[in-house]
Amino acid sequence: MSTKIQRALLSVTDKTGLVEFATALAAMGVEILSTGGTARELSAAGIKVVELADYTGQPEILGGRVKTLHPKVHGGILARRDEAKHREQMEAQKFGYIDLVCVNLYRFQETVAKPGVTLEDAIENIDIGGPAMIRSAAKNWEHVAVVTRVSQYGPIIEALKKNTGTLPREMRLGLALEAFRLTSQYDTAIASWLGKQVGDAEFPDVLSASWTKVDDLRYGENPHQKAAFYRDASAKSGIGVARQLSGKELSFNNILDLDAALELVREFSDSPAVAVIKHSNPCGCALGASLEEAFVKAVQGDPVSAYGGIVACNRPVDMAAAKAMTAPNQFFEAIVAPSFAPDALKQLQTGAKWGKNVRLMEAGDISKPAGQVRMDIRPVTGGALYQSRDDASVSAEMQFPTGKPTDAQMADLMFAWTICKHVKSNAIVFAKDRMIVGTGAGQMSRVDSARIACWKAGDRAKGAACASDAFFPFPDALELSIQAGVTSVIQPGGSMRDEEVIAVAKKAGIPMVITGMRHFRH
Repeated sequence: MSTKIQRALLSVTDKTGLVEFATALAAMGVEILSTGGTARELSAAGIKVVELADYTGQPEILGGRVKTLHPKVHGGILARRDEAKHREQMEAQKFGYIDLVCVNLYRFQETVAKPGVTLEDAIENIDIGGPAMIRSAAKNWEHVAVVTRVSQYGPIIEALKKNTGTLPREMRLGLALEAFRLTSQYDTAIASWLGKQVGDAEFPDVLSASWTKVDDLRYGENPHQKAAFYRDASAKSGIGVARQLSGKELSFNNILDLDAALELVREFSDSPAVAVIKHSNPCGCALGASLEEAFVKAVQGDPVSAYGGIVACNRPVDMAAAKAMTAPNQFFEAIVAPSFAPDALKQLQTGAKWGKNVRLMEAGDISKPAGQVRMDIRPVTGGALYQSRDDASVSAEMQFPTGKPTDAQMADLMFAWTICKHVKSNAIVFAKDRMIVGTGAGQMSRVDSARIACWKAGDRAKGAACASDAFFPFPDALELSIQAGVTSVIQPGGSMRDEEVIAVAKKAGIPMVITGMRHFRH
């Protein structure tokens, strides 16, 4: 049953496109009910409006907290046109039908995002009447159209014109679905923020999450898998809010690697840093006096693996860095940075044969918000794991059982230790002059990871720092690393064979740092 739209209730916070939408409705003979600022804006535009208080005979009360919570409003929205008893009761009460409800909500999310927001400000920006009307209209979608987004205005007017004032059933159902999604997201935002105020923000009894779809992807990790990309509406930084400037569409694996690359360079705020990621692991990462130098060193970490990788920069890309990135024999799938200088952007787009295809992502401010506890969620079959992110570096009390390293050694040790956080376990990282020279990742035994790091590093292991993401269960991995040429080591400690491992370092005359914390990354 298609109901002709004869009466509409418009009450919106976001007034973008409002006048145009109402004008088109009025031109079709639709009576418009409205409230407060919405009514004033429509009246000022010369559109005939019936104030809701005049329609219900009940003025707004309690400072505007109660204005649409009235039987004449919700009866008009919820009444089924195909139910005889509903029609009889509507006639007995002298209630009219409301055929279209256009509502968007108080800006709660924007309010609580402001620095210094008070609990009182937040509470007063929790919309009550809006969600009630939206849910009523969405429930009665067979007879009522519910409009919750400005982007819906155009298609609705077009459909009304095409269908002599009615909307197709499938369109009304789609609008109802969008309405329930909106109220769900709104309630989740409120519950999340209030949870922080009462201290259960980290691990609430009920974990609610809300993401908005950015785009459908061609496929997932493999062509036979379906996938889509979603954004956290509350996110202020990260790959979820990065803007694509050029290149082919992003793939599922591109996004995973871009996230891994960006998270790694975010670790280094004091120096220009570049990371090159393959399959979520850093095959290269380096710090430099300039972004160009950091890039060159990062690629030298493993030139073979870097080819076709994902590049992340913690500084705006300038022309010198862009020229290095487009040098002969270089190829990258995607590059993400806070921004790109105009000439650098042009160089990346035209300076190499692959330029038109490379995905260039502008991430904006990538600094970590001070004091913010970031969380990870990982689905498992039938549930999820939820944890704080590994944003720590070292414990307060490091130990030096074989003597303290030099300042230069300590710089490389801390660099390698930071890289370990971003390498799949078991992880062994060799670093020299604050660049990766060898990485062993994701092996089932630590000694095999050490073998791979030694092989990757070759002669560059001489004088390098070695980092292990977890303790050495046996001395063998450290022995191999020392034989390859490493001259300092950092590891969490805690093995039942710690004394044997320490003895190996002491015999070789190399300093060992024991951090007291590990950095597993499964």
